[in-house]
Amino acid sequence: MVDVHCHLNFHSFEDDYDEVAKHAFESGVRVIVNTGTSIPSSRRAVELAQKYDSPAGEMYAIVGVHPHHADKADVEFEGELQSNWFDNLKKLAREPKVIGIGEIGLDYHTYKSNGIVDKDMQFGAFKKQIGLSIELGLPLQIHNRQAGEDIIQVLKKYRTQLQDPPGMFHCFAGSFEVLKDALSLGFYIGFDGNITYKGLAPGETVGLWELAKLTPADRILVETDSPYLTPIPLRGQRNEPKNVIIISEYLASLKAIELGTFKSIINKNVKKVFPKISF
Repeated sequence: MVDVHCHLNFHSFEDDYDEVAKHAFESGVRVIVNTGTSIPSSRRAVELAQKYDSPAGEMYAIVGVHPHHADKADVEFEGELQSNWFDNLKKLAREPKVIGIGEIGLDYHTYKSNGIVDKDMQFGAFKKQIGLSIELGLPLQIHNRQAGEDIIQVLKKYRTQLQDPPGMFHCFAGSFEVLKDALSLGFYIGFDGNITYKGLAPGETVGLWELAKLTPADRILVETDSPYLTPIPLRGQRNEPKNVIIISEYLASLKAIELGTFKSIINKNVKKVFPKISF
């Protein structure tokens, strides 16, 4: 199994990331992909990828600036002054174990800590990073929160320049129309532990289970978004990459596919979207 999106590069794991990784590898997770949301966290993702490179288990990195951080790119943030953020990101993206650009996109959710980041800033950061993915031939890992229609419109403008396949939507949520458009553009769809939750997330109108049932198995990817979105029955605890197995079990049941077959399909999907991953 592969956890294609988590954050062992975040402060939540700074004291025990080694132990967490060991537990994941012992549980059957072969590859962990850490995704950046800023320059410092992207750099940390690269450092972890360089550290873990053995038959027992590997890590890879995806680097980028999250739309919620688009207003922090050139200011002091997470302990450093991020001047020239795009040049720094381009340098990181050229590292051998970087497999994609993300998590990037648009986010119209209101956060208590930051409200809604100026939309023009979000669009600017999103488009620059799409350009970088095209320049370097790397797939995208898209973050969408209540902004699906605008994200689709942006991606359509680049559809002939993106990779084939172009990447994935991380932690998918949204309307049936956005799902249909994302699939039509060639994107794969990532599902996380929140698919095991009952009800709808704030601001959403379609259940995740409904979206997963409509997504072809050969277009699904599985991720944890650790330390967030811990699946039931562990909800309330810090999420870890090993829980990608719980999420896979839930999705296999939902899709009425034998677990071994489902895992084989997912592994093939991973290799299609992220060809730099070897396992």
